[in-house]
Amino acid sequence: MPSFGSNETAGPPMADPAPLEIRRLAYSDLPSVLSIERRSFPTPWSLAMFVLELSKPTGICLAADAEDELLGYLICSRYDQVWHLMNVAVSPDRRRAGVASRLIHHLLEETGGGSELPITLEVRVSNREAIAMYEGLGFRSAGVRPRYYQDNGEDALIMWLD
Repeated sequence: MPSFGSNETAGPPMADPAPLEIRRLAYSDLPSVLSIERRSFPTPWSLAMFVLELSKPTGICLAADAEDELLGYLICSRYDQVWHLMNVAVSPDRRRAGVASRLIHHLLEETGGGSELPITLEVRVSNREAIAMYEGLGFRSAGVRPRYYQDNGEDALIMWLD
């Protein structure tokens, strides 16, 4: 299973950010997405994985950009009666500026914020900053997936919003 986590908390805060635009992720964004992905995760998604998620008609794939630069992205898939937040990443030099939070807020607006269908995600148990961000958005812990992450065998915290 692919890694998931927000890397919003690494690096210094971005000074005087340009207005952030949240829009649908496009195939033309994939070179920038792959660059961010490879700098963000020890086991990055492949191009094929992103193409697959973009091709799903029920998924929500979002991009955050400012001044024509892709700053971050979010991938969320719908499975029958649940949304699964699969991947969120922000460019390392643009973290700690609220980009991941804005992407997730936009997702919550589109999905009804868990009121219509619940939203779930997995996050590394060591990623305390991301866990705090998700809790601040209303997600709650619902268990652990032992040895979920293939790169180091780390557990994943399962979180839900409903």
